[in-house]
Amino acid sequence: MQLPIVGSRVSQTTYGHGTVTSVNEYHVVIDFDENGTRTFVTGRVTLTPSDVAAPVKVKKKAAPRKKKVEAPSEVTSD
Repeated sequence: MQLPIVGSRVSQTTYGHGTVTSVNEYHVVIDFDENGTRTFVTGRVTLTPSDVAAPVKVKKKAAPRKKKVEAPSEVTSD
């Protein structure tokens, strides 16, 4: 089996179309369009080339950090 190239578009029967994000002789990691990232055993996975363009993924903005509210300083009267 020839190893897929990182960045190539592939299709897998269960998860559909995706992009290869990592590959070595033991594992292939694919970021699927609708099913997230999955890791497969290289020698056991069946992949076919895909002509479907990758969807544009929008990065979510991080939630704003909450500001720490300091306790009011104690005021002493003389």
